[in-house]
Amino acid sequence: MRLSEITDRQLVDAYMKGNEDAFHELLVRYKSRVYSKIMMYVKNRAVAEDIFQDTFVRAIQALKEGNYNEEGKFSAWIMRIAHNLCIDYFRGKKRMPMSRGTEEYDPFDFIVNGEKTSEEAAVNNQVLNDTKRLLDFLPQEQKEIVMMRLYYDMSFKEISESLNISINTALGRMRYALINLRKLIEKHKMEMILS
Repeated sequence: MRLSEITDRQLVDAYMKGNEDAFHELLVRYKSRVYSKIMMYVKNRAVAEDIFQDTFVRAIQALKEGNYNEEGKFSAWIMRIAHNLCIDYFRGKKRMPMSRGTEEYDPFDFIVNGEKTSEEAAVNNQVLNDTKRLLDFLPQEQKEIVMMRLYYDMSFKEISESLNISINTALGRMRYALINLRKLIEKHKMEMILS
């Protein structure tokens, strides 16, 4: 039987028994999907190629160390590795921090508010700073959805695909994130109105 005709699980088993061609077949099957997903995140060909290579290097290392989880599909597993490496890239570069801005980059600085008086600008800055602090209190699953939606400008379809969850799950997590943010605002008696 040719390698192109067997399942991913069989290819993984064959590779773990020493058949290098089996991993090459997995690479052929998923290279387009993995590379496209990475490009969607980083929007830079050179960076995407580096992350793409790292993704499959990590996969090889994990397989050789026996760290492949049989419960999930290989496709979801390799996409999760790529997703995590993209997040690591942004954290390392501090281009799009997951929880707070830096002096070099602050995602809230790019929200277009139009012409404002200095008083309105000060109020808006306070609201945005309070919002950034509140995100730290969200559960990681909710915070991740909010960050992907607001900072990466990803659609819920893209979010669901990258996290390997249903669109309804992504929407539900966003809904709970908003509910939790409202509760935090009320608890801290904050006024969150952008002018």
